[in-house]
Amino acid sequence: MELLKEAETLAKVRLFAKLDPSKIKLLAFTSQLLTYEDGEVLFEEGDAADAAFVVMEGEVEILADTGKGKLVVGMLGKDQLFGELALFNNAPRSATLRAKGRLQALRIADEKFIKLVTENPGVALEVMRQLSDKLARSHKQVETLQSELHRNDV
Repeated sequence: MELLKEAETLAKVRLFAKLDPSKIKLLAFTSQLLTYEDGEVLFEEGDAADAAFVVMEGEVEILADTGKGKLVVGMLGKDQLFGELALFNNAPRSATLRAKGRLQALRIADEKFIKLVTENPGVALEVMRQLSDKLARSHKQVETLQSELHRNDV
């Protein structure tokens, strides 16, 4: 029964929405359902990237190190994919992610995720769209932060 629920959730993730149902079930079967308690860290900034994740239930805080401590810079919720960027550029994690409340997340191993993207052109196109969206949002956040810093300096 859990496998069916996981497949249904994966089908709601924009990246996987156009996949054949049998591929979604296979992805759910080959992934690992993990549970985190409030405040538990999923991974730290600088950690090696070995998986992408999908939020099944709960929320995830995105933390940035400010030099004066960690600051929450974003939130992720149900049906959202995260951790995939580091897999594509084979880089360490760019942020620390922590459970806010009880969290269930599906862990998709790096080799499974990369294989899924390379074997499915529709998924690859959606990855490009999402990466473009993330880049645009990040650029806007940087501009906003620079503007706020400038105002505080004046």
